[in-house]
Amino acid sequence: MVTLNISELEQVDNFRHLQSSLRDRWKTIELFDNSEADIIVVPSLSIDQRELHKIEGCEHYEERLLFSLMRLRNPRTRLIYVTSTPLHPSIIDYYLQLLPGIPFSHARNRLLLLSTYDSSLKPLSQKILERPRLLERIRQAVRLEKSFMVCYNSTSLEAELSLQLNVPLYAAAPDLQIWGTKSGSRQIFAESKVPLPDGSSSVWNPQDLAAAACDLWERQPTLQRMVVKLNEGISGEGNALLDLRPILDLAPGQAAHGERLSAISDRLPNLRFQAKQETWDNFSGRIAELGAIVEAFVEGEIKRSPSVQGRITPTGEVEILSTHDQILGGPDGQIYLGCRFPADERYRLQLQQLGLQVGRKLAQKGALERFGVDFITVDQGNGEWDIQAIEINLRKGGTTHPFMTLKLLTNGRYDLSTGLFYSQQGRPKYYIATDNLQKDRYRGLLPSDLMDIIAHHRLHFDSGTETGTVFHLMGCLSQFGKLGLTSIGDSPQHAEDIYNKVVNVLDEETRSDNHDFPLFSDYTFPVAWDGYF
Repeated sequence: MVTLNISELEQVDNFRHLQSSLRDRWKTIELFDNSEADIIVVPSLSIDQRELHKIEGCEHYEERLLFSLMRLRNPRTRLIYVTSTPLHPSIIDYYLQLLPGIPFSHARNRLLLLSTYDSSLKPLSQKILERPRLLERIRQAVRLEKSFMVCYNSTSLEAELSLQLNVPLYAAAPDLQIWGTKSGSRQIFAESKVPLPDGSSSVWNPQDLAAAACDLWERQPTLQRMVVKLNEGISGEGNALLDLRPILDLAPGQAAHGERLSAISDRLPNLRFQAKQETWDNFSGRIAELGAIVEAFVEGEIKRSPSVQGRITPTGEVEILSTHDQILGGPDGQIYLGCRFPADERYRLQLQQLGLQVGRKLAQKGALERFGVDFITVDQGNGEWDIQAIEINLRKGGTTHPFMTLKLLTNGRYDLSTGLFYSQQGRPKYYIATDNLQKDRYRGLLPSDLMDIIAHHRLHFDSGTETGTVFHLMGCLSQFGKLGLTSIGDSPQHAEDIYNKVVNVLDEETRSDNHDFPLFSDYTFPVAWDGYF
């Protein structure tokens, strides 16, 4: 147990007191179209940096919260967006041009872009705290009684930043982040009576990991595989598969406990890692730093990985926001690549109910704002699906920005009775989204090149039909050949067709023998990078 000294306890009390002010202004904040609000967006990925850098192009993931710029469609909202390094002006132009009914210049004048000009491998929040003049500039830009701060995830760094700015943080307090770890998730599932795979609590060394795996096998003698998860791994990159099939002759009932334990210990260096270039030497060291769990691998011929997203308001209400079917990849389908909205109609209402159970338990513990729950579902062949929860995310995740993009573009509503999203025009909307459209042939494309391609092939989102594609992670494109996109359609097939068209166009435009590039010599960029209120 961690013991806090007096100053730390005082800091926690001060943070809680500041955060409690959100309850008084919550109704005003939620009056989206006409309320006054100053929003400070700090898209810091304040997670273990070694785990984070397993994700290629992660230094550009601060762009994932750029959907927040669409909040500027409210003419009384002002927004500060801080990044480690400056964003390309054409990326900002792209988002502001999506705003329906708002003059570009009006929105731009209510946006303040700030940068630490620091590309080092440290969380953005830490970089801001290290720059007192930048902190002062943010303080001077906001109206304290009308402001709040949002982030990617909440740690002591974000809490300190909130206190330094005297601006409440709309996110779960740092001391509650335990419930978003692998072991904390399992405890919440058990307390909220949500089904979950058999597994262990946290272990902190390979010997205890082997013992936990052996105990799990003895409880579940028919197991063929197990998943080992670093407690704070992200996007499945901290997962590894323990294959028991080569040692089935040592299964419970066929060999002594000691023989089984020894065989599992010998198998650990041969774990099948989901992250590229992961090794046992590194992974075993991370167990001592982050902790790990072992969990039964859910087998199934027809298997899906859906998720449900919700939020807990400052007044304690739990709301379901969306459901998705996740698109997974990697050696064993453990790594998050993208999602489809909504989840399959055969189980999405069940997901909503389970999400509510988890959300209410989190609310009891004091959690706030965004939460997501990942599941494994297996078709039982009789019209029923076995549903088991595997992880809670107390942060914004890969499904956050596509759904918020849809919501902010259409100003629509999510219908709990059907699990569908309806635009203001009454049309149900569907999408397919990814952070991981990545091909070597895309390397070298600048954000401005992408804009040319979007315009030339009319790939943009059409506000009239409320269909089309919205792009993100454009900063990843040139160096990593990686891009994010959300393709919105009027049916699941329509959304997929729009997505496939984008991929086909990008493939064609980046063929090595294609030199027929669209040229727009009159295309100009704004001179200034920073706007002022």
